[in-house]
Order: sequence, then C-alpha cells, then structure tokens
Amino acid sequence: MLTIKSIEAAKPKDKAYKVNDYESLYLYITPSGTKSWRYDYQIDGKRKTLTIGRYPYISLSEAREEKELAKKLLQQGRDPILERKRSKLLANIDRDNTFGKIAREWFEAKKSSWSPNYWGDIIGILERDVFPTLGNRLINDIKPLEMLAVLKAIENRGALEVAKKAKGRCSEIFRYAIVTGRAENNPARDLTSAMKKKKQKNYPFLATADEMREFMLALSRYSGSLLTRYATLLLIYTVPRTIELLSMKWCNVDFDQQLVTIEADVVKKDRIHLIPLSKQALAILKFLHPITGDGVYVFPNRVRINEPMSNGAILHVIRRIGFANRATGHGFRHQFSTVLNENGFNRDWIEKQLNHEEGNVRGVYNHAQYLEGRREMMQWYADYIDKLTA
Repeated sequence: MLTIKSIEAAKPKDKAYKVNDYESLYLYITPSGTKSWRYDYQIDGKRKTLTIGRYPYISLSEAREEKELAKKLLQQGRDPILERKRSKLLANIDRDNTFGKIAREWFEAKKSSWSPNYWGDIIGILERDVFPTLGNRLINDIKPLEMLAVLKAIENRGALEVAKKAKGRCSEIFRYAIVTGRAENNPARDLTSAMKKKKQKNYPFLATADEMREFMLALSRYSGSLLTRYATLLLIYTVPRTIELLSMKWCNVDFDQQLVTIEADVVKKDRIHLIPLSKQALAILKFLHPITGDGVYVFPNRVRINEPMSNGAILHVIRRIGFANRATGHGFRHQFSTVLNENGFNRDWIEKQLNHEEGNVRGVYNHAQYLEGRREMMQWYADYIDKLTA
C-alpha cells in the first residue's frame, strides 16, 4: 500500500510506469513527472481504466474514496466511466439552467406576440430588478423567500405596480421551466398574499345626470382651444383611455366602416382595440379632418405637430370650465360603465368598449369584439349624452 512518503519518493523514469496501492488502484507516473490516480476494473468481460485525477490535487485518501465509489457502482452493474460522464453532463445542464438563461429563452419565445413598448418594459424589469439577484441562480434552487425578497426590494421604492408585473412574469418563467423539464416548483406562485396592495385610486366622476348636464353645458361654452374641446367631447362619446384617444392617428380612422383602430403598442395589451363610432363621434372626426387631417394625429401637439397632444390638455379643459377635482378622463369611463350597466346593456359589450381584460376563456373566441352590439350601445349612449342638454 502506498504512503505519502512513498508517493513523494516516486520519481519519473524514461517510460511511464505505475506504483500500485491496492485493489487495482495505482499511481501512474509519466516521464514528464505527472502523477495521476487510476483504477483498473472489468465490466461485461472488458477491461477498463478509470482516471480519477492528478496528484496532489487528488490526495491518497480521496483517490481511495473514489475507488470505493467505483466498486459500489460495479456491484450495481453500472460502469464508473459512463457514470462520471453522465454526472459531468448533468452538471453542465445545471449550469445552463440558471434563472437568467431560462428567462431570456422564455422572453424570446414571447417577444413576437408583444408590442415593442411592452416587451421593452418587461425585459427592463427583469434586467433591472430580478437578474442582479436571481439571474445566476439555478432555477430549481430558488426558494419562495428569495423570490419574495426581490419583490419586496421593488415595493420598498414604492413601485407596487412594477412589483406586481415582476411577480406575474417571474411566475410565467417558472411555469415555462417546469413544462420544459428544468424546474419542479414555482416559488412565485403563492406570493400575492405577502405583497403590498396598491391603494385603489378613486377618480372623480360625475355621478348624476344633473352633474353631467352641467358639465356638458359648461364644455359647450368653453372658449379655449377648439381641438382640446373636441378631444374632451370625443373622449366622452367613445370612452377610450385618454392616452388611447390622444394617440389616435388619421390612418386608423375608417369613415366608411365608422370605426377607429387603436394600435397594439398604444393599448399595451398585446392586441389592437376597435372603437365603433356613433353618429356624433363620426361628425366630430369629419369636422376635424380638414383641420388636422394632413398630419399624423387627430389631436396633434400644438408645438410639435408630429407628436400627439399632451395628456394634460383635457385636464386643463376640465379645470378651466370649473370641474377640477369633480371630473377626470378616467371618470368619464366610470360614468359610462355605471349608466350602461344600470340600463341593462350586455356586460361583455361594456367591458370590451372599455378595453378591459377578460377574466376567462371566452376572450379567446372574441375576435369580432362584439362590434355590432357595441355600435348599438354607443349610439344609445351618445344620444343619452345629447338628451341631457337638449
């Protein structure tokens, strides 16, 4: 049997030779002086040699331990060389199974179905808030507490909406890893109850018909910018989000079909939004076309005509006519929903007109977007608004 002293005493010779330890374990010494541990064995009638590693990086005791492991594998009918190759392969796979690598793979698979603005937002959240902590971690090793710590760091800077997005997208990444066989659990799945809740913002809205009548009369007497007055009026008749209205382009106005298309990169919901036009809304657009129709936007910026009107323009009108803290662009949407629900209109039509996400599978089949029903509903609503001041 070898000892440390005998190993150190073994010197290189003109030809490679071996110095035996026991049970076919030996030290192989080359003419250059390299010493490595090897183990000879037989399996399926074939003689094989397992190279354990170089001395002194692998000590005598470690070499003997490796030899004992090889013997156990042989007793189980398993080839030590093949098992070592398999272990290395799995180790390489593990190195590739980091959260960051799988997240980018997931992102590339999803990217084509998102608008540039939206996918830029998502990869920005991952790179800024998630990858610095979890990017190099093996995805199957990440625990719920680690995931929660990342989300809490986002919350602590007051970005509750970003934390919510990060949680949702990380959960999707873990699900992707599970179905592709690289993870077993989703540590982001059950964290909602541990996260801060965003306080519901209460948008002022005109709660009664009398208040709306007062507003419409005040708007009709507004002596400021013609464009902002008509933008406010069109917002009331069509109830998109303010950014959707002000980003409206003439190329997306179809006078023949009486329809406006809001592009997916404006909606930020991975889909276009169609707005059927009432006679009143159509009349406003026909009136405005000779004024701004040579440009890109229906409501261009007063200074930079190739950009849309500022979001604050409509709020400025609302303040000027005396309704500050009583009405908002979002409030018109709330009022629209209240009036139409009270008058028995189809809830699906209302939600689609407001461009809200649908909470179940029927949205998948809703390619037509209930257009005919919504045309009827929007005409009724425009007539309702007009009757207030008739």
